[in-house]
Amino acid sequence: MSLREDLNAALKKSMLAKDKERTAALRMLLSEVKKVEVDQRIDAVDDSLFLSLVVKLIKQHEESSKEFAAAGRTDLADHENFEADVLRAFLPPQLSEAEVDDLISNAVRESDAAGMSDMGKVMAILKPQAAGKTDMGLLSKKVREALQKL
Repeated sequence: MSLREDLNAALKKSMLAKDKERTAALRMLLSEVKKVEVDQRIDAVDDSLFLSLVVKLIKQHEESSKEFAAAGRTDLADHENFEADVLRAFLPPQLSEAEVDDLISNAVRESDAAGMSDMGKVMAILKPQAAGKTDMGLLSKKVREALQKL
């Protein structure tokens, strides 16, 4: 079952449960998915594109939540956090730090990386393996550290 089908099933379930907030969050995600399909002129988004979209939306909600909290609007911050939590349900289980380190060492070995100039090669190998499973910014930082040790 694709993630798009999971989204449709979750939307139907929330509608039947009359959970208006969850339904609104899922409809927002479905709207974003459809927008990408129209913009890119594709029939359906694949799982990797879906995951990257979910990660992007989660980051947006987290940033909005921080801004609302800083402005003293805890009601809006709580709503943004709720929507981010709804979106997190579509992410695969997150990789542990040891798993990330293993992926990095395998990618460095596979790409025959010799230094920082090979960062692109290493990241090209890691991106499909880690998409949606870890913070790509943190992954990039760890790759940079590993390549500097070479």
